[in-house]
Amino acid sequence: MKTKKIGFIGGGNMASSLITGLIASGHSPSQIWVSDVNQDVLKTLANNLNINISVANEAVIEEVDVVVLAIKPQVLREVAENCAAIIRKKRPLVVSIAAGITQESLSRWLGAEVAVVRCMPNTPSLVLTGATGLHANANVDDEQRDLAENILRSVGVALWVDKESELDAVTAVSGSGPAYYFLLMEAMEQAALSMGMPEHTARLLIQQTALGAAKIALESNESPEQLRKRVSSPGGTTEQAIKAFEQGGFRELVAKAIQAAHDRSIEMSKQLGEQ
Repeated sequence: MKTKKIGFIGGGNMASSLITGLIASGHSPSQIWVSDVNQDVLKTLANNLNINISVANEAVIEEVDVVVLAIKPQVLREVAENCAAIIRKKRPLVVSIAAGITQESLSRWLGAEVAVVRCMPNTPSLVLTGATGLHANANVDDEQRDLAENILRSVGVALWVDKESELDAVTAVSGSGPAYYFLLMEAMEQAALSMGMPEHTARLLIQQTALGAAKIALESNESPEQLRKRVSSPGGTTEQAIKAFEQGGFRELVAKAIQAAHDRSIEMSKQLGEQ
């Protein structure tokens, strides 16, 4: 892994996070390349991370074993088609982190023989605590699977799915998921303020509670249901709060929200693939 040359097409926040994670895990900056149309972005990356930069996508692809497509979905087709010839010649592994762009679309734009791993990271990857779903097409070999997994693992958890369609569920659960937790935190903060708690106190208590609950869940072998019951004493305050959630249709609302995100993910994939 550490001897492989990795190139990023696009130098935005997610690319910067992945590069930071790779370097933190021992990958040499001299083995990393980035291209971007924004020269200020490139200069910042070069100054901060001491990596190789170029304004030409083809120059980066010429140098590397792995090409990470880290650009907006709306411009991916144009970039992919412009780079298709050199990618077919060089045959690097292509890793796409562009939301909604299917492997079928990528293969159509780049070439059917190209090895492609499609990924769905989420925004906590920006602080190296991400959760990513991955799916490889039939051209990806075992070494390339390991390469893709290690790249995404540098910013958090990386899990493979058996079917590409499962990435729509990944999008609905972990891709959009941080916003669900932020919404709950927002509602909790508003409730605390209405009880007279100072805003700073409420926010910090809620943030630390969210962190602590996630840490317990990650480090425990128990299910969320078991963990919830463990802190819900009969007749206590927590039990009363949980009853209010349940009576308000909390589970049904969560299921409806995640299904809506899932359906929109499918719809967006179709729209983006036709562009």
